[in-house]
Amino acid sequence: MYYGAAMELFKFSEKMRFAPTRGEKAMWLLLQSELLCNYKFRRQHPISTFIADFYSHKLKLVVEIDGGYHLEPFQREYDEFRDEDMIAMGIAVIRFTNEDAIHNGKIVTQKLLEKIRILETQQLNTV
Repeated sequence: MYYGAAMELFKFSEKMRFAPTRGEKAMWLLLQSELLCNYKFRRQHPISTFIADFYSHKLKLVVEIDGGYHLEPFQREYDEFRDEDMIAMGIAVIRFTNEDAIHNGKIVTQKLLEKIRILETQQLNTV
């Protein structure tokens, strides 16, 4: 499984795909848009002990869509821990708020494309 993810996590993530947040729905539409459709992303994808909102294996990139509760101190600490764990596995993380995904699609797309260009450049330099 992906980075040691348990089968139970795959089953749970499958259920989560049927109940996306408004922000996740908006992000999924952006990821399928003409500008981003060349990059394959998976929804609610297990990695280790986590479920990433969106994951591109080719890019080694997780895209997270954060609701308001991500501003709570405990959740912020957990998100930082999670991001550090992903980075230690060689996976980059980019985060957007629900509101940005819903209302600022052009800006989100632009920031995501910038992150993708950086990752592609890094991958070329390591070959």
